[in-house]
Amino acid sequence: MPDDNGKLAPTIELIRRFYVAFSVRDWRVMSACYARDATFEDPVFKLRGERIGLMWRMLCTNARDFSLEFSNVSADATSGRAHWEPRYCFSQTGRMVHNVIDSAFTFRDGLIVSQVDTFDFWRWSRQALGAPGWLLGWSDKLHHKVRRRAAKGLDHFAMQLGVNR
Repeated sequence: MPDDNGKLAPTIELIRRFYVAFSVRDWRVMSACYARDATFEDPVFKLRGERIGLMWRMLCTNARDFSLEFSNVSADATSGRAHWEPRYCFSQTGRMVHNVIDSAFTFRDGLIVSQVDTFDFWRWSRQALGAPGWLLGWSDKLHHKVRRRAAKGLDHFAMQLGVNR
């Protein structure tokens, strides 16, 4: 919300800066939006600290046919929300995905200290994985398999960069 001088709250500007950077795949700006001890969680990743920036670097670097729209940004000094919809080619299957995500943020000292993203995993898995997603996307077994594969992918990406896990 604009203040009495017509300026947006700094946390709204932070969220907007984050998603504008994401839309052009600028992982450096995205990473700079987080506190050093920040946490990130979504149905696939659960990360802390530098691993968050590493995840965004991996996703931005590997993104194919990527676009992003964001909306409904709101925030006060300590918390905020945003809605975003990325469209991309899922690299493991070559299938196009249109994900619908809601983010909840908490802030400290003008930086993101936690981000929790929610989306319908079964909807995502049907698009990204095809038949296995249709059949098993609702199951914990597939969910855990996707989480393990994502964690291994992030570890492999870190190893390629020579970054500590």
